[in-house]
Amino acid sequence: MAQVVTSQRGPVTGTATAKKKRRPFLLDLYSTSVGKKYVMGATGIMMMGFVLFHMIGNLKMYLGASHLNEYAKFLENLLVPIAPEGVVLWILRGGLITALALHLHAAFSLTVLNRKARPVKYQSARDYQVANFASRTMRLSGLVVLAFIFWHLSDLTFGGVNSETGKMIMENGHEMKDVYGAVVYSFNRVPVALFYVVANILLGIHLFHGAWSIFQSFGWNNPRFNSWRRGFATGFAALIVVGNVSFPIAVMAGIVK
Repeated sequence: MAQVVTSQRGPVTGTATAKKKRRPFLLDLYSTSVGKKYVMGATGIMMMGFVLFHMIGNLKMYLGASHLNEYAKFLENLLVPIAPEGVVLWILRGGLITALALHLHAAFSLTVLNRKARPVKYQSARDYQVANFASRTMRLSGLVVLAFIFWHLSDLTFGGVNSETGKMIMENGHEMKDVYGAVVYSFNRVPVALFYVVANILLGIHLFHGAWSIFQSFGWNNPRFNSWRRGFATGFAALIVVGNVSFPIAVMAGIVK
């Protein structure tokens, strides 16, 4: 008779591994360099829009105290009575702060990724020929602009370094904050005015490279449009610098007082 050979199965030593939980699509995208560039571009557009409209609104300073104060009151009363006074303005500020935080995190993360991809530093000045001055000073200008934002908030929003910020006056039969008086007081301090000038020049450099890079971040970098991109970046940065720098200079020159 033929013998039936049976084999005994040994003990199972391995354990089944559970599938990893898939991350949400946006987080998964953000973990890539492409996703971080998208975030840099989107948040950059948001902040460019804010800087532009903030500068345009501040031009009311040249129309007189009542115009600037009424504009500030208008911002405080956005969607009143649907929302309480000041709430919508703080929601917008919160959105801008979130955009700034995401912008900074994406920039830092991309820097780390780039250093890992290129562990050897550039060896000579010739290696910088593909980069312009604005791109090579993005970190410096970004840090100065960040310090300027904190100072600007403390100076003309919270009043930590400006005793005139938040003072109330009667204007056209209505009580409102004397924003005009706070601005004049701030820029009458020469070191503060000079800091605003320098910070806004660096902001312009940062905006020039940022406005140029936005198109690359979204893949809109066809060489046929490079001259148009450069013109847009130059014009936008120049407009912001001229407008913002004019405010402290006008106060120091006695044009606004």
